[in-house]
Amino acid sequence: QVQLVESGGGLVQAGGSLRLSCATSGRTFSTYAMGWFRQAPGKEREFVAAVTWRGSRPYYADSVKGRFTISRDNAKNTVTLQMNALKPEDTADYYCAARLGIVGAYDPFNGSDYNYWGQGTQVTVSS
Repeated sequence: QVQLVESGGGLVQAGGSLRLSCATSGRTFSTYAMGWFRQAPGKEREFVAAVTWRGSRPYYADSVKGRFTISRDNAKNTVTLQMNALKPEDTADYYCAARLGIVGAYDPFNGSDYNYWGQGTQVTVSS
């Protein structure tokens, strides 16, 4: 059983920064592809960022490019999302996701390509 636990959410003013972390347990973390998604009230879940299991290829939504950075530490079984220059439209619940043991092509932007999810952490950006 794989478990994902997010932390680091909170309230921040526009222009500020937050760092989200996702701790994993259960299986060999280094073999996961990891992603972050978010869902704002009344909106569909959307892709934010992802990183392959080697960490050599990050992916970002256009809306966060240049402001957010995803990274992973396979020794600590964690993936982080550094969020800078936050905007009110970044307000959402942020979810960590992992892909493990799925055969076939990997689309990092598609939530259906991940089979484990955390419980979410809330990020609120005030204007």
